[in-house]
Amino acid sequence: MSQPPNIVYLHSHDTGRYVQPYGHQVVTPNIQLLADQGVLFRQAFCAAPSCSGSRASFATGQYPHSNGMMGLAHRGFRLRDTGRHVIHQLRSAGYHSELIGEQHIAEDPAEIGYDRVHDIPSSHVEWVAPRAVETLCGGLPEPFFVSVGFFETHRNYFPSSSVRDTLYSLPPANLPDLAAVRDDMAGYKASARSLDHGVGSVLNALMTAGLTERTLVICTTDHGLAFPGAKATLTDRGTGVTLILRGPGGFTGGKVVNALVSQLDVYPTLCELAGVEVPEFVQGVSLMPLVRGEAANVRDAVFTELTYHAAYEPQRAVRTERCKYIRRYDDGAPVLANVDDSATKDVLIELGWFHRPADPEQLYDLVSDPHEMRNLAAEPGRRAVLDELRARLDAWMEETDDPLRHGPVEAPPGARVNRRSDRSAADPTVAVGEPAAR
Repeated sequence: MSQPPNIVYLHSHDTGRYVQPYGHQVVTPNIQLLADQGVLFRQAFCAAPSCSGSRASFATGQYPHSNGMMGLAHRGFRLRDTGRHVIHQLRSAGYHSELIGEQHIAEDPAEIGYDRVHDIPSSHVEWVAPRAVETLCGGLPEPFFVSVGFFETHRNYFPSSSVRDTLYSLPPANLPDLAAVRDDMAGYKASARSLDHGVGSVLNALMTAGLTERTLVICTTDHGLAFPGAKATLTDRGTGVTLILRGPGGFTGGKVVNALVSQLDVYPTLCELAGVEVPEFVQGVSLMPLVRGEAANVRDAVFTELTYHAAYEPQRAVRTERCKYIRRYDDGAPVLANVDDSATKDVLIELGWFHRPADPEQLYDLVSDPHEMRNLAAEPGRRAVLDELRARLDAWMEETDDPLRHGPVEAPPGARVNRRSDRSAADPTVAVGEPAAR
């Protein structure tokens, strides 16, 4: 490419792959348009199913335990080095950078180093979209990197305006098909429509400003839906994400890529498109061989992790095309504070779901059990694959110097977390060092 592309990074909260281009009955025509015109990655995963950890990994090309974001930024977790954010590497190629709306990797967004941080009252679409339109149509210096972050589809959801959605919405496959859960899902759909409106506003602004042909649009989210069994879990429901790219460099044609990819892989991809060196600290691999049709795969596994969300719940996982291995480092049932409050959560608590202990080791055959409901770790016939994935996870943790290898991971000084016994993230937090912080 003779000229580095402009980059617009569109990102949402808690959307997973529950949008129209991934086959769900969630009407998102503008996101569908991006898929029709660009490249959709069908098997894309975040590095961590927690808001700050995922976003920080996208921005630095590093796993959370490598970049320091092993919990939530607004609760006291920080990047070890904000200079590793991709905007700083792109700056060496002359990029101008602006932040509009959600970012969730620094308590003070000014710390990140954007050339301009827009001051708006809220990160909801109603505030972010108009500012993004104004900015993109206002004659930005090129090339530019503009981060446009929407609060949607985080809870609390918008009230559903569709009787049909309220009555008939099908919940995710791991949840019971009950009236309260269907109504909850209808609320998600209402929020997804708002998100799609924001995406459409940005796409229209690029077209109006004559920027479409020279701008790479990245549409993604941080992790899975804010429903039990998804967000803050290492299931595919928690780590599977939307990833659609449209623009220069081959991201055209409505192509679908089925290969395993991680959001870490976007960083080196942007470096390649911008013509800048990929830093040694980056732990992802470029997506360009997939896009150019030079390779069927760029990785044979993805690794994911959770240490803290609202509360401490350490676990690590490796996923291949066929199998998933999850290792939990604390005994007991799922941690309620790490599950967003909702009518669905209340239903499952009433039904006793959260009293069932989680197995410390879990092995799933994703071909015969795509919803990860039957743990095969104790089956003798699976011993070979279990040993293989155990070894792969151990090797990755060693190679990336994961502190969890040496025992419990303390939150940083000043951080505040929930107790593992709390019912909700809204319960009073405790400071690091206080009793029962883990």
